[in-house]
Parts: sequence; structure tokens; C-alpha cells
Amino acid sequence: MRINTSRFGRIDIDAGDVLRFPSGLPGLEDCREWALLADSSNDALGWLQSTTRPDVAVAVVSPRRFVPDYQVRIPRSELSPLEITDIRQAQVVVVVGKTDTTLTLNLKAPIVINLEARTGRQVVASGDLPLQYELPCGRPPLRKSA
Repeated sequence: MRINTSRFGRIDIDAGDVLRFPSGLPGLEDCREWALLADSSNDALGWLQSTTRPDVAVAVVSPRRFVPDYQVRIPRSELSPLEITDIRQAQVVVVVGKTDTTLTLNLKAPIVINLEARTGRQVVASGDLPLQYELPCGRPPLRKSA
């Protein structure tokens, strides 16, 4: 399957790799089919690229890569449309945002993907999680080693 994108140009994807979001994503309800693409220059970053709208790509990351103690609690009613029977079927990613000064992660509304069924859904997690978790910027401070 060949799709045109404004960010990545023309790309070929296997039709079996298409992820279906029956409800779309909030604000993008008309985009129901997506391809999850790796970023060629940053192995931490992925892109959910709409297969029907060339101009729509959403930056996503695995939250635990940046927030190691991230725990997400999702009501069963939110997960039931995904038909997840085993937690190993699920992949959780979060949307990357940008403010004037930093990058942020939406930890409150992760995207859950059923890897076997190739379906996904953005859900609202229970608990006190931030919509805009700010990623630290800059280089880590140097430590004296000798």
C-alpha cells in the first residue's frame, strides 16, 4: 500500500500494518487508519501517520523511556472496544507536544494499541497525571570523575 505524506513523502507500507482507530483520535475523528512509523533520526520517536490525510502525523513516544515510573490505570470501559485479553497485546504510547520553551508528553491521555488486532484508541487514564509533562531540556550536568 502506498501513501502520500507531507512530512515523509511517498511511502510504502504493508496493508497488514495499518492500525484502525474506530473512533479516530480526539480532534481527528475522521482519521481512522494510521501507520506507525519510526523516526529515521531519533530512535525514541515514532509517528502516527494518517493513511488518508497526508498532512496529519502525530509524534508519539513510549512514556516509560522518559518517565520510568509511569503507571497508567485505565477503566475497563475504555479498553473494552480494543478487546485486549492479555496485557502483552497492548502497546502504550503518548503524544508529544511542544510549548514555546520545551517538549511535553500527554501522560493523562495515552494511546493504547492492540498489537494483535491492529486497533487503537486514545483513552483517559485514571488518577492525577499531567496533560503536559515537561521533558527536561539541555544536556545533563557534567560530573567530576577524577
